[in-house]
Amino acid sequence: MDTVLEPTPAATATAPLRSGTPLLQLKGISKRFVQDIDLAGRIANLLGADNRASVVHAVADVDLDIQPGEVIGVVGESGCGKSTLGRVVAGINPPTEGTVRYMGQAIADMNAQERRAWGLGVQMIFQNPMASLNPRMRVLDIVGEAPVVHGLVKSSQKAEYVGALMRQVGLDPDYAQRYPHQFSGGQRQRIGIARALALKPRLIVCDEAVAALDVSIQAQVLNLFLALRREFDLTYLFISHNLGVVGHVSDRVVIMYLGRIVEVAPTETIFSAPNHPYTQALLSELPTLETTRRAYQPIKGELPSPLAPPPGCAFHPRCPKAMARCKVEAPVLRTLQPGHTSACHLNDNPT
Repeated sequence: MDTVLEPTPAATATAPLRSGTPLLQLKGISKRFVQDIDLAGRIANLLGADNRASVVHAVADVDLDIQPGEVIGVVGESGCGKSTLGRVVAGINPPTEGTVRYMGQAIADMNAQERRAWGLGVQMIFQNPMASLNPRMRVLDIVGEAPVVHGLVKSSQKAEYVGALMRQVGLDPDYAQRYPHQFSGGQRQRIGIARALALKPRLIVCDEAVAALDVSIQAQVLNLFLALRREFDLTYLFISHNLGVVGHVSDRVVIMYLGRIVEVAPTETIFSAPNHPYTQALLSELPTLETTRRAYQPIKGELPSPLAPPPGCAFHPRCPKAMARCKVEAPVLRTLQPGHTSACHLNDNPT
């Protein structure tokens, strides 16, 4: 791969990260979306109705440390809150509760320069590349506008800078004058990757970054992520509903269910010795190359609504191992072994 032009001294410098300090730390993060009562609902309330504001509990009390250089996979069904968590990490959605720390410093306590360094240091790649790229802008400006605005490169260097980035993500620099609709889905996703790389981030949030691509193109993009990680020492928060994809790229895997983390472990442990019943159910649905016959048992029921999450353990209505305790008491994440935590009452009552 070609070497991207180095940023000019105008770029914001950040202090070296102290040994052992997480690059990004989430503590007690919750995110709720409130939809107020509309005009019809307010009129109905005047006539005796009991309409109330709707509250979506998207993320609930999440603790997570992201170490420099690692790839963390976040897995769960659609609606489990993983994309919302990614947007909180990227600063797109502020948390309702909790603290986000970048390089050891709370975001809320940062001054303007420190917030700028955080904003540049954490970038996001979105699921739908056609929706996330401005259809009225050429690739030259999609990728090159932000580095120029933030002083990372001079305006006179933009074309050369963008060309080098396009080569790094596997695109012909001659295509820089084209519009997004003139590219295939895989090429558009590579443009999104180049746009994220343009700001010299330390952490990239990949939100279902390969879900909309054909399987053969998925493999190419995943290999590109791994190559860029090695070249630029990048850290990834890789969000996906596909455990197979996450297993290919991740060092650690976070399993989410209805806004909560239910299990965290190294990738090898998740696949070889999953603890939480939900993780076990997800793995049982993965296709394998084994020739032995096995009974396919999908997870029963549907994901409960985040508008009214069930009491106790959120997974108990669908869990084949649920006990009476699960219906009234929410389990806490317990350490099973170093680096492996799980939130299940079975860990308290192994029998």
